Amino acid sequence: QVQLVESGGGLVQAGGSLRLSCAASGRTFSRNAMAWFRQAPGKEREFVAAISWSGGRNYGDSVKGRFTISRDNAKNTVYLQMNSLKPEDTAVYYCAARRTVVSGTRTYDYDYWGQGTQVTVSS
Repeated sequence: QVQLVESGGGLVQAGGSLRLSCAASGRTFSRNAMAWFRQAPGKEREFVAAISWSGGRNYGDSVKGRFTISRDNAKNTVYLQMNSLKPEDTAVYYCAARRTVVSGTRTYDYDYWGQGTQVTVSS
């Protein structure tokens, strides 16, 4: 079992930056692929970014070039650095962990989920 706790959300103006953190506890973290998803009101949960246990990364089209996912296995933490934020980035951001080492881009690829952290970008 893996427990995930997100932090770092908040209110920011368009063009600003935020850094989200996801602290993991429970079973071995370094062997889990990790990801960030987001969900805006009335919309489906959307893939944002993922990172494999070896550090391979992939991103959703809407955030490429602006967001960066990283992980610190010694701290059991995964990060999402968000730059050049836009109002359309407003959503609840969720951290997710997968039992395997290879990342995926679909919600059903992931086995464990955090409670989410709200990100609001004002225009």
